[in-house]
Amino acid sequence: MNKIVLLIPYYNNSEGLIKSLNSIEPDEELDIIIVDDGSKNKFDEVILQSNFKAKGTLYFEYLEQNQGIEFALNHGLKISVAKRYKYTARLDCGDVCLGRRFAIQAAFLDQNPEIKIVGSNVLAVDSNDNYLYAINLPLEDKDIKNKMYFNSMLIHPAILFTTSIIDTIGFYSIKHKSAEDYAFFFAISKKFKMANIGQYLTQIEINENGISIQKRKQQVKARIQIIKENFYIGFYPIYGLVRNYILLIMPYTIILAIKKRIKR
Repeated sequence: MNKIVLLIPYYNNSEGLIKSLNSIEPDEELDIIIVDDGSKNKFDEVILQSNFKAKGTLYFEYLEQNQGIEFALNHGLKISVAKRYKYTARLDCGDVCLGRRFAIQAAFLDQNPEIKIVGSNVLAVDSNDNYLYAINLPLEDKDIKNKMYFNSMLIHPAILFTTSIIDTIGFYSIKHKSAEDYAFFFAISKKFKMANIGQYLTQIEINENGISIQKRKQQVKARIQIIKENFYIGFYPIYGLVRNYILLIMPYTIILAIKKRIKR
């Protein structure tokens, strides 16, 4: 068993899952837990095994019915905790690892034991792998925690964290639909130090037909609720609330156009 396990929730996207597995460098040392969230379009375990070249084991878990990503994540995370993996990483189907991402992130946490979760800068592409924009995130703990009130300062498919923190913060929230990662990061921020690595270690796919886009308003509403739950009188929470209320009424096409212009 390796010290790193990668958690991938799956729902009707076998092509994206194969793409993600293919992106992992052969000399990476990690196991993978793939949790099928009640899909109708099942993946082929044999094909997945043939597309996984890294040094590790693939584990397959199947939920009987579709419950949502937060349930799939918690199912996989419970296995990670039970198997006592030192580190747990994340990736979504269709997203791509760049370079020796997991070795770099694990080495960072090994060298900085006071930090319990690390992300990285990220490249965003469309469903045809055309470059859209780069996401450059704050690197230091204080800056990350302050700006978390604006939006998530960790990109969920790009993180790696110390598994033992689950004993303190618990699992993903099932109360914040479409923003379970944002709530998870806030819970971590209250107890532990956070960081990002200033390298592009993950490429994420922005799919206009994807769940995150279809449920954008639900996601922003959940984000507003999380900000309120963690609110204090200060610049960052107040500005964050105002910003997210504006995002709630702004069409996504405008938001995407702004991101492309600002982040290129």
